[in-house]
Amino acid sequence: MIRSLGTGGGFDGRVARVASARLTNAVVAALAFGAFSLCLTVAFTVMSIKVAMAMPIAG
Repeated sequence: MIRSLGTGGGFDGRVARVASARLTNAVVAALAFGAFSLCLTVAFTVMSIKVAMAMPIAG
C-alpha cells in the first residue's frame, strides 16, 4: 500500500495552542517551586536523621 504525499501520520500536523503563555509560565513556576521545596524537605530530613544518629542514647 502506498501513502500519498502530504498525509503524514502521527504528530506531523499543525500544532494548536491550547494555553496562553502566562498560564504556561505560571504552571512552570509552580512546578519549579514544588520541586525546590521537595528538595529542601528531603535535605532537611536527611540532615535531621544524621544529627539524631550522632547523638548518644540517653538512658
